[in-house]
Amino acid sequence: MSGVAAILLAAGRGTRFGEEFKLLAQVGGKALVRHVAEAAVHSSINPVIVVTGYSAEAVRAELQELPVQIVHNPFFADGLSTSLKAGFSALPLEARAALMLLGDMPLVSASLIDALVAGWHESGEPAALVPTLNGRRGNPVVISRDLQAAIESLSGDVGAGPFLRGRPDVVEWPTADNAVVQDIDTKEEFGKLRL
Repeated sequence: MSGVAAILLAAGRGTRFGEEFKLLAQVGGKALVRHVAEAAVHSSINPVIVVTGYSAEAVRAELQELPVQIVHNPFFADGLSTSLKAGFSALPLEARAALMLLGDMPLVSASLIDALVAGWHESGEPAALVPTLNGRRGNPVVISRDLQAAIESLSGDVGAGPFLRGRPDVVEWPTADNAVVQDIDTKEEFGKLRL
């Protein structure tokens, strides 16, 4: 085991996308969230924990035959922080870190996931490892279990980004992979997506 688990955040409504539920929008014959889940499953990471919330049964059905662990977040409407907490609380004891995957980043590949995990180990297992593209921070981020207390203190619709900024124990990991900054928030962005 790599010592790193995956937490795939798939609980939000994605209201900027419009009426259709963003994570189930089809591209290349698969839902956005399935592309991300398959990348995680085909990587060296184990387990893959999927945090559901809005339209949980539909997300579960989309992923049903994949070897993932589903964790439902009943408080998803209170914001992203609740899904981070739900994911971290489901980590197995042997997991020293979690790779945080966003359900709307279908260009993330298994090879990128493996490279991030290797980068975290090679960097001395820092508090977090954040991929960057041309100096811009992106996702997925590897977050050490040592930060679980900080995650538990979060509230509302905030992720880990704010408390990772300015920390000396966060490593930036430069990459040329555009996937780290390509999330899908709107129909326009979805329309430009090329897998």
